[in-house]
Amino acid sequence: MNKNLAHYRRVYSKGVLLESEIPQEPLELFNHWFHEMEKIKNPIEVNAMTVATIDSEGMPKSRVILLKEYSKEGFVFYTNYTSEKGRSLEINPNLCLSFFWPEMERQVIIQGKAEKFSEEKAIEYFQTRPRGSQLGAWASNQSSEIASREVLEKSLRELEIKYQDMEIPKPEHWGGYLVRPKNIEFWQGRPNRLHDRILYEKETSNWNIKRLAP
Repeated sequence: MNKNLAHYRRVYSKGVLLESEIPQEPLELFNHWFHEMEKIKNPIEVNAMTVATIDSEGMPKSRVILLKEYSKEGFVFYTNYTSEKGRSLEINPNLCLSFFWPEMERQVIIQGKAEKFSEEKAIEYFQTRPRGSQLGAWASNQSSEIASREVLEKSLRELEIKYQDMEIPKPEHWGGYLVRPKNIEFWQGRPNRLHDRILYEKETSNWNIKRLAP
């Protein structure tokens, strides 16, 4: 079915992004934007981000996952190391993270390199997850083909019995990635599609700041 999307338009007018008002460190701006989003009434998963990786055949793939930590070191997420994204990162650790916050008409796009996060930190975080999520990390061989939904549910029931009244250990194949950014772009929607785009590029220990044409 053909559907004409030419008239799906809106005017962006909720903010500006000027060099005179931004910090020298991009994390400060990210933190400011993140907390502004948290203050919005009923925000939907402020920490949701798109992760794009490249597989062994050079094919890109993106998916939405959740950011679990950020600091001057970088951005942290958790996953199954044997999943499609985990296998891709083993081959090519370069990736892109992007946040889209439509309520504020903003995007943040982060390009960098992923490395496996501390095992100690991964265990610590795993222990904070709801019990069902802990069991899910064991029940699902992420990204592999399965015969039916019933296969997953049967596996979960068996694990519930196995770990009844027991602490659930973190699977060896599950852990975190730390993404060390090479550049971070902040995008603020503006009228007439003349959006503000500010790019922070890492140069040794400093950040070079540029404005990009929209």
